[in-house]
Amino acid sequence: MNPGHEPTIPPPPAASQPVSVIIPAYNEEAGIGSVLASLRRVLEAAGLVYEIVVVDDGSQDGTGAIARREAGVRVLQHRENRGYGAALKTGIRHARHELVVITDADGTYPHEPIPPMVERLLAREWDMVVGARIGEHVAIPWLRRPAKWLIGQLANLVAGETIPDLNSGLRVFRRSAALDFFDLLPDGFSFTTTITLGMLTNGYLVDYFPINYHARIGRSKIRPIQDTLNFIQLILRIALYFAPLRIFLPLSGLLLLLGVTWGVLSVVVFEQLADVSTIVIVMAAIQVAATGLLAELIHHRSPNAFQTRRQSDVVIELTGPADDAQPTDGAQSHENHVRPS
Repeated sequence: MNPGHEPTIPPPPAASQPVSVIIPAYNEEAGIGSVLASLRRVLEAAGLVYEIVVVDDGSQDGTGAIARREAGVRVLQHRENRGYGAALKTGIRHARHELVVITDADGTYPHEPIPPMVERLLAREWDMVVGARIGEHVAIPWLRRPAKWLIGQLANLVAGETIPDLNSGLRVFRRSAALDFFDLLPDGFSFTTTITLGMLTNGYLVDYFPINYHARIGRSKIRPIQDTLNFIQLILRIALYFAPLRIFLPLSGLLLLLGVTWGVLSVVVFEQLADVSTIVIVMAAIQVAATGLLAELIHHRSPNAFQTRRQSDVVIELTGPADDAQPTDGAQSHENHVRPS
């Protein structure tokens, strides 16, 4: 061994790390059976130790009954529909393993990438590996692509880096990392968007794995206009919470550019400076910039709970290994809403 160099301890192989696969399902009787069969076939062929948890989010069809017929599948039941994110949070609370895989019940995501995604997370010690829908065959409806592009550009601005896929529903992450953000994660479709931006803006390690994306089985639950507006509102909220300058400074710059442009045009076109309106626009730009600087100062002077927990995790890792322990629930189970079958 070379002096001054610590020995490198290779991570355990993927097959030795058990995973909890969580599938939220709401009225997915057309696809849940084939999804579970395909998932089990892939996981067993890879030699993974696993559990499959289906969260029936108040389905009014045979989704739960079909899932219960599959051997070895745990089914958690919401008495009423609470949302995609709520179903995932229920599954994460009840997961028995530290590594968590989430996928959908509609047949859109392939299962073959799951073993290599798990292996990549373990080999390079990522906190999350996202299945990015940038493969050769991606069946995203053209009607949704403009809104998806706009949301993606806004998210890139907030995160300060390019995000290949912001809200993919196929991903592998550490249960402990997800529990850090439980107070922030919403109950709706924006769960995946929130956990992606939350991790990226708080120093967690996130990687992307190219995957294909198939046409769904059954009817989509997404509401294009309402959900797009909700996504934009959510991204702005996360930006104000974690990275305020990335929103306030560009907005201030646009106002300043508008003020200067209007001042020049007024002189050229009207041969007189529109001094009042120009001053108002420029002052607005200065006030927006000052507000952003103040928000950034408050953000750094008062570290949020996610940063504090992250820093304490790093300290524990540097000071020495902790005793092996089973993951514990980050929140109490609500028995009046959730019933294991």
